[in-house]
Amino acid sequence: MSALLHVDRLDLFYGDAQALDGVSLEIAAGEIVAIVGANGAGKSSLIRTIHGIEKPAHGSIRFDGVDIAGWPSFRVCEAGIGHVAEGRQVFPNLSVLENLEMGATPRRARALEKQTLDRVFALFPRLSERRRQAAGTLSGGEQQMLAIGRCLMGQPRLIMFDEPSLGLAPTIVQEVFRIVRRLNEEGLTILLVEQNVMASLKIAHRGYVLENGRIELSGTGGELLSDDRVRQAYLGL
Repeated sequence: MSALLHVDRLDLFYGDAQALDGVSLEIAAGEIVAIVGANGAGKSSLIRTIHGIEKPAHGSIRFDGVDIAGWPSFRVCEAGIGHVAEGRQVFPNLSVLENLEMGATPRRARALEKQTLDRVFALFPRLSERRRQAAGTLSGGEQQMLAIGRCLMGQPRLIMFDEPSLGLAPTIVQEVFRIVRRLNEEGLTILLVEQNVMASLKIAHRGYVLENGRIELSGTGGELLSDDRVRQAYLGL
């Protein structure tokens, strides 16, 4: 199966500090691929580089055969890559509906805005109930739903989730992972960056372990969950 996203030998520096060191990975269309690792391993740096927030020093990022390394974020969005950022980052003073409308800015998304909005409200009924409410007054779980819904409004082909369970109650975390799996079942390709190693590898088709900016292990979700190195380092088993 050919890769929808192919990252090859990616290097990223913050000043003299190297955050990513020769990172290579690939995601086929229709997969959930998890990137797991400790805090500070480089997971968010990888997401930010793919999305054009950071510019790599070396390496390529090919999406659907086109090298997008170094593209500005708006062009990456237009190409079909969505990003649910760490910490939700909703616009707190705008309403739920206004936040969602902000997500439909890519050209290809505008013609389908009404249909996509109906889909988001069907997926997240609480957002429909609170559509006139200021986003900053929502609970953390509701804001995460809003962040996911806003990303969906852009009609992405691939969604990158950056620590979607961070700061959420356990019951809400379960709901977030259920939503990620449902979106994948509906045809979206998912790149899932998570500190919750057990939960993410359970739903992932494949995974990569990132340590100190390098890919140290890869395999299916099941293979990584049964690997003694992963169990000892990340699961306490």
